[in-house]
Amino acid sequence: MLTKKIEGLIAAPFTPFFQGGDLNLEIIPAYYHSLKANDVKGAFICGSTGEGVSLTFEEKIQVMNAWTTLTKDDEEFTLMMFLGGTNIKECGELAAIAEQHGVDAISFTSPYYFKPANVKQLALCCSQVASCAPNTAFYYYHIPVLSGGNYNMIDLLNEVDSKVPTFKGIKYTHEDFMDFLSCMNFKEGRYDMLWGRDENILSSLILGSKGAVGSTYNYSAPLYTKLIQAFQDGEFQEANRLQQKSIDMIRLLGKYGGIATGKAYMKLIGLDCGEFRLPIANMNQGEFESFTAEVRALNFDTFKSVL
Repeated sequence: MLTKKIEGLIAAPFTPFFQGGDLNLEIIPAYYHSLKANDVKGAFICGSTGEGVSLTFEEKIQVMNAWTTLTKDDEEFTLMMFLGGTNIKECGELAAIAEQHGVDAISFTSPYYFKPANVKQLALCCSQVASCAPNTAFYYYHIPVLSGGNYNMIDLLNEVDSKVPTFKGIKYTHEDFMDFLSCMNFKEGRYDMLWGRDENILSSLILGSKGAVGSTYNYSAPLYTKLIQAFQDGEFQEANRLQQKSIDMIRLLGKYGGIATGKAYMKLIGLDCGEFRLPIANMNQGEFESFTAEVRALNFDTFKSVL
């Protein structure tokens, strides 16, 4: 079981598709080696960026197998598998399979159709799913903007503490810094708190965060590596400048349609992951050309990830 706390950047990979929407598992080895080449410390697969909610159960297993084949003997690379958050029984089944295949950690989010009435019910969901993989680290995925699970995570830690033996931490994709800091300080830092908002990672570093999970680390990891180093060296103006560069890059996600824009960025580093599945909209060719011009104006080539 993963026992150490995660430090550094964990990318949330896109699930690659062929034209037409079938899985393109052939490029995952190149994807993995690109992350390694850019000093990314792990991958959070089949999450929001990876369209886990748009994959069938069998497809999730195929994606997981493609990654575990590459990472199971790589002790320096942490593989985290997102299970889902609506069908508790199915999440448990996938957790058991993930443990059999040697993932380092599993992750689960709040059910978002029938929602838990309170944190106590959410903790029961976590406990049931985690029990299906008793030898694998369990992380809760806090992303209320998508799940609707607007619970204070400090309350969840109080509920699961000493009740869910494999509970190791939280992937925290929210802007509540008060709650985040309280979680970091809970029981003298017992749990691993992974920051999930790339556009304000600098603020999380100030609070003492050491690890982060995000989508833009797929294609611009060098930017964040330099930002973290600048912060550690006390070069706060430079860290501020690099965070603003991150923000400028991320604003284009919203301008050109949201999450699918990330795959357009991937094309610009030379790794074509195809398009997003419905209901997500993708760019047309004219939009892609305008997007490419704006990315060029950001001097993307000076901080993009390399293959």
